[in-house]
Amino acid sequence: SPIPNPHNNYKYIYIYNFIIIINLKQNYKIKIQNKMSNRDSLASEEDDDIKVILVGEMATGKTSLINTAIGLEFKEKMPSTTTNSIMNKTIEIDGKPYTVNLWDTIGQEKYRTLTKIFMKDARIIIYVYDITNLHSFNELKFWFEFTKDVINEDTVLAVVGNKSDLFLKETVKEEEGKKLANEMGYEFALTSAKNPIIFCNFLEKLVSMYITRKEEGVNDSKNTSQRIKGGKHKHKKKCCG
Repeated sequence: SPIPNPHNNYKYIYIYNFIIIINLKQNYKIKIQNKMSNRDSLASEEDDDIKVILVGEMATGKTSLINTAIGLEFKEKMPSTTTNSIMNKTIEIDGKPYTVNLWDTIGQEKYRTLTKIFMKDARIIIYVYDITNLHSFNELKFWFEFTKDVINEDTVLAVVGNKSDLFLKETVKEEEGKKLANEMGYEFALTSAKNPIIFCNFLEKLVSMYITRKEEGVNDSKNTSQRIKGGKHKHKKKCCG
């Protein structure tokens, strides 16, 4: 039977080893994917669509970051995410609109096999921790390992310390987050769903980096970290107003 997406954008129908994804917002566009197949992405969209995955422990605020980035109201209390879901956001770079598919993944351990399936063909991976929860920060190393099989030379990687509005309760200092990100060669930012412009601007930067990397045709994976660290890009971005 159909399993409705929490945000009513998609429905997922599971039939044996197949996942049928129905996009309710785009004329019931249907995508069928064999879970055992490596040929196509579960969410393969148009060429200009960019798949962004947010991963991390439960209760780190991934859902709230996505919701407020697309213009939804911030809610102090959110139920635990139990379904991998997708929200779309348009970002304009050099006058060209790009559809960014923001994938909200489940942090709970019992759902991780399903989460891994949805990570395929991610263009940007954002590792989220809660600055008031040391465990969520320590578990980032697990998530780095968990996602290594879906990372290629073009993938843009970033660490986000979320809930920066709760700085009085922080157990992970900003310097610790920056140090870990630098060691991995990833981008870093502190964010808060209560101030979505911060995450929105950071997302713009990551999308611009991915487009630059794609245009340059990066072939040497050893250069990936240096390009991520660079932070200087020629693209003009337009996302949040």
